[in-house]
Amino acid sequence: MALQSAAPDEAGRLTEARVAALAAHMRERLPELTRRVQTVLAEKVTDLQGDPRLLDLLYGSTESNLETVIEVVRYGIPADDLTAPSAAEEYARRLARHGISSNALTRAYRLAHEYVLDWASSWIVAEEPDPVVAYAACREFTGMTFRYIDSVSEQVVRVYEAERERYLANRGTVRAAMITSLLAGEQVRTSAAEAALGYGLGQRHLGVVLWGADRRTSTQELRLAEALLAEVATAAGGKGQPLLGRNDGSGSWGWIPLGHGTRPLDLVRMEQIVASAGAGLRVAIGSPAAGVEGFRQTHVEALRARTVAMAAAERARMVTSFTEPGVRAAALLAADPDAARQLVRDALGALAADTEPAARLRGTLLAFVAEKGSYVATAERTHLHKNTVKYRVDRAIEERGRPLDGDWLDLELALIACEWLGADVLTTDAE
Repeated sequence: MALQSAAPDEAGRLTEARVAALAAHMRERLPELTRRVQTVLAEKVTDLQGDPRLLDLLYGSTESNLETVIEVVRYGIPADDLTAPSAAEEYARRLARHGISSNALTRAYRLAHEYVLDWASSWIVAEEPDPVVAYAACREFTGMTFRYIDSVSEQVVRVYEAERERYLANRGTVRAAMITSLLAGEQVRTSAAEAALGYGLGQRHLGVVLWGADRRTSTQELRLAEALLAEVATAAGGKGQPLLGRNDGSGSWGWIPLGHGTRPLDLVRMEQIVASAGAGLRVAIGSPAAGVEGFRQTHVEALRARTVAMAAAERARMVTSFTEPGVRAAALLAADPDAARQLVRDALGALAADTEPAARLRGTLLAFVAEKGSYVATAERTHLHKNTVKYRVDRAIEERGRPLDGDWLDLELALIACEWLGADVLTTDAE
């Protein structure tokens, strides 16, 4: 026998009644429903795993949101008239202070909505014999809760953003003062410094400087630097949360914790990360160093590597590492640009021209000098045939205007300056 559906007017009344009954059922099962939603979120929102305090706050936020949803469904309160529950706002603030992405916040709302819709729809279908009324009640509940989630999630994201900006500003002030003291070599208790920084000093560190060519607000720049530093830290094998320091006009300063082990730095992966970030971003890094003194040393080296990159301007690599051959010497040369230019002119002559052919000859000659004049070793190093190496070295000597006797050190320094400092030390046709 086919089911008979109610008349339209009667169906509307029955739909309202069924939705009201759902609200009453939700009120009766609120503790259980809250626990179920919290369990789903704790499993699926991975950023929350392992922090019991956040999970406790999540329970309070979930319960308060469900209580509000019950009132919305029961009384048909318009979404525009709603404000986010205080527990939900506090949860958003806590996520902001923990540095957890706002994506985790909005995803939690979507997942919770999905679970509650499924739970409510199952109950309606089981309790309502009229399929038309059941369908209408499901639609009504879906629409009301969607409008609630849309409105409240927007509000809590605003709360999150405001708290994140405030927290970063306050944290930045405290961190900047402590970093200044450490870099100045002042006597600071290690435990006090670590508490202020939220960063362990008794390990190996990798100093990082990040900067970009594009103009942006200080908040935008800080967030961009924070995100990029986290990715670079992963490529470097970081053993915890990196430390982002102040911005002093030479870029944002950072330190990556490397623990107590050693591993080679993956500069190729770092280059790929910085390139994908875009926005004219560049990164300079020091060499890994341990302890408080290492904290200072690797930072100074990163600043010197940045000096090299700044001199190279648009020709700078995405990542300039102080550990790469020639960068240490290039940093010293960059400190006195006039002297570096004169050295290049005196040592290289016409070979200092800012042209692609001259650059190719300089690259081969630098490898030849580094290999102490061995054509075979240079060929292996440059992946060229031995005859090609000899041809290029001879052409480089011809362009230079004199043989390689007697001034190998000056020659090598000049070639290093050309490789790393680029147009800043090269000559043009007009000169």
